[in-house]
Amino acid sequence: MPARMSSIIIEAQRKKTIRCVEESSAKRITGFESWLSRFSKVFGSVTNTSFFLFLALPIQSLFPYLYFMIRDLKVAKEEQDIGFYAGFVGATYFLGRTISAVPWGMFADKYGRKPCIVISILSVIVFNTLFGLSTTYWMAIVTRGLLGLLCGILGPIKAYASEVSRKEHQALGISFVTSSRAIALVIGPSIGGFLAQPARKYPKIFSEESIFGRFPYFLPCLVISVLAVGSCIACIWLPETLHFHDDDKVEAIEELESQVGGSKSTENLLKNWQLMSAIIIFSIFSLHDTAYLEIFSLWAVSSRKFQGLSFTSQDVGTVFAFSGLSVLVYQLTIYPFLSKFGPIKTFRPAAILSILLLTTYPFMSNLHGLELKILINMASVLKNVFAATITIACNILQNTAVTQKQRGAANGISVTMMSTFKAVAPAVAGIIFSWAQKHISGLFLPGNQILFLTINMVSIVGLVLTFKPFLSLPNPMRH
Repeated sequence: MPARMSSIIIEAQRKKTIRCVEESSAKRITGFESWLSRFSKVFGSVTNTSFFLFLALPIQSLFPYLYFMIRDLKVAKEEQDIGFYAGFVGATYFLGRTISAVPWGMFADKYGRKPCIVISILSVIVFNTLFGLSTTYWMAIVTRGLLGLLCGILGPIKAYASEVSRKEHQALGISFVTSSRAIALVIGPSIGGFLAQPARKYPKIFSEESIFGRFPYFLPCLVISVLAVGSCIACIWLPETLHFHDDDKVEAIEELESQVGGSKSTENLLKNWQLMSAIIIFSIFSLHDTAYLEIFSLWAVSSRKFQGLSFTSQDVGTVFAFSGLSVLVYQLTIYPFLSKFGPIKTFRPAAILSILLLTTYPFMSNLHGLELKILINMASVLKNVFAATITIACNILQNTAVTQKQRGAANGISVTMMSTFKAVAPAVAGIIFSWAQKHISGLFLPGNQILFLTINMVSIVGLVLTFKPFLSLPNPMRH
């Protein structure tokens, strides 16, 4: 009997030990899974930033050399017409993106963000390279259009930025995405400004008979495509976020979001005025930003006789790169202010200051030398800081208006409308720029002053729309 009791006690102790080991092992596994989950989110945020970077690089690298590319393609009969043709090259990319934005958003909601991102990066590799090999104006138009059509990364990336971050870190997550635009403003213009026409700029390294001499705008496109290959390889380890949360967590998140922005799970997104008002405002400022980049790059390199600055492509690249670097530093500090004061209280001052700043631009053509370079760089830094603030605020307004399951489609609608405005912006900006150069001595105002006044009118419209009754806000955001 004692022997039997002893064996029972030993067996009980053995089972207890096994149970303790299993529980300890389970805790270790849970801890590992938790660490792995955190690592995936961090990796996702960093990689997401690089993806948005390679979306922005083909756009930002184009502006420093676009004027010279159109001139070398010999499509413009007069020097004043270069801006007209340059505008349509910039517009075709955004036109292609407009056509495909909603289908890409639906694709991302159904099949995941990752496949959409991979296809978009591949399109950058192929069509950006072909654009650099363009020998005719129409080849440049077609390759840019196809690049925009197949580059459906913008909407899914914004949804990804929100999903990979906790709610309290949402502004920071979106700030990472917007930071990549600042990085692109540093790298893109530097690549375009310093690597375009390499045979002329660096004759000791590149000969006129080489491929870079025969295709003077191929090198900057090739560099971007090579960098995009590395980003495409990184997609292998990219975590998918469409099914990132289990059902209970998604339900809890949607319930929390419904308290902030109202439940939109059963409503048509187009009838969600909180979303649509934010998208319209974002689109207007996207039009403004794109028109500004187009006009500044054309105005800066145009001749002094047309009240331009007579800059080289390197000069334009340096201005954009310096302002991009400053914005990158600025965005490391902006998200706490957005979290504390809300998007509207940061949005409106940035828009007002941007309008005041642009009124000074036409008078800079009267400056020369070091004075001009210092002031134009300071103005460019401030302009891009204001633009970054507005962009982050608009992204927050947009993403808080819908649930997680709707973000892909919502961002698809946003990209469609935004790309429509961006497609119009370069074409209209190019037309107005050409008109301004032909009317330097206007009846009321000189052509260059009318040029920047037109851009400012767009900002004024966008600013007015941030007030009632147009903009719809959830209660916590009404300041």
